[in-house]
Amino acid sequence: MVEARKAAEGVDRSEGFGERLLGSLVDRAHRMPPHLIAALVAQEIAIIGGRDVEVLLQDYDQMTLVPLPAAPLQVNAPQPIDGSLAGQAFKTDTAVEHAQADGVRIFVPLLDGTDRVGVLVFTLDAVDDDDRRLTRRLAGLVADMVITKSMYTDRFFQARRQKRMSLSAEMQWQLLPPLMMTTPLVSVAGALEPAYDVAGDSFDYALNDEILHIAMIDAMGHGLSAAVMATLAVGAYRHARRQDVGLDGLYAAMDAAVADQFPPDRFATAQMARLDVGTGVLQWVNAGHPAPLLVRGHRVVGPLDSPTTLPLGLGGTDPVITERTLERGDRVLFFTDGLVEEHRNGGEQFGDTRLREHIERSGHGDEPVQETVRRLSHSLMQERGGVTTDDATLLLLEWTGGSVDHLIDLSESDHKNED
Repeated sequence: MVEARKAAEGVDRSEGFGERLLGSLVDRAHRMPPHLIAALVAQEIAIIGGRDVEVLLQDYDQMTLVPLPAAPLQVNAPQPIDGSLAGQAFKTDTAVEHAQADGVRIFVPLLDGTDRVGVLVFTLDAVDDDDRRLTRRLAGLVADMVITKSMYTDRFFQARRQKRMSLSAEMQWQLLPPLMMTTPLVSVAGALEPAYDVAGDSFDYALNDEILHIAMIDAMGHGLSAAVMATLAVGAYRHARRQDVGLDGLYAAMDAAVADQFPPDRFATAQMARLDVGTGVLQWVNAGHPAPLLVRGHRVVGPLDSPTTLPLGLGGTDPVITERTLERGDRVLFFTDGLVEEHRNGGEQFGDTRLREHIERSGHGDEPVQETVRRLSHSLMQERGGVTTDDATLLLLEWTGGSVDHLIDLSESDHKNED
């Protein structure tokens, strides 16, 4: 303690320009009503000479960036994620600068942690490294504010919608965790189709210390009844998971919950998995789902086959837990049967073979899992003619097995360099 106090005495704790800028945003945002956040952001950007501010949010179908319609922000036409400067910033998680007659237009990704919220856009007369550092951190705070304020307003949800959403889809989207999570150890990304009318499909995940927990659920039927069953199954999964029960206990809790609330002819298929992010050991239980696919070097190695037990609600016996040790960089794709059983124009099923072909075409270099899932989901929808008669859900994990030491042990010189 004494040494730490002495070290702190030599640190300059006076407020610099950057702290004043970001601190003002934080201090005022605490009690700011959600509808005035746009004005607050525009004021802060004006302090560094910025103007013509736009806030673009991701649409539910992950195809479009739509403007937040709030004064004094600019409200222009929605921007496609594929083929626009805003989309480039969104897909790469990297700021994009575009020189124009009156200055430089900057497109800064809005990241809540690693979850993609949208893009912050504004114009500066010129851009230097100080501007880049400040705008990156400012965008991080704006993303956090959008997520936090979304908890007690509908305006951000409404802005993201390009068409009417069904009640079942509303329930499923409120149930989901963030669509993506990235750490040096493991990454996860998911997608739901059809985004505005999904009903019985859902997924969940949680990173608890060294264990990544994953679940995918496909409730029988369509519409509101399927959404209610999926909601119950996910709730039972989380309740049991937070009591630190094993995979067999998770299955038992979910099976009992569905059986208690639905008649004997109703059920939900499911998969539950645990990944040790330190060792790469993956364990899973299959309750009627298609086998997940192991992807290595952008090639599908094959399915992760395992014994199955009965779907949730049918009272299966204790499930068999299957184990596989992943290699660094391995990806595992979990998916629901709607992805491969869809028929196009009354023809043959989409099938496993075509799914594998699309997976191998969708991987590009070191592309992050969230971009792979986004592009794979949309390419599959195009292949099926843009329609689906069943929910189709993807959840992709990548085990990198990296280290987080550099995020924890910052030396004094690191702090100085960041400032």
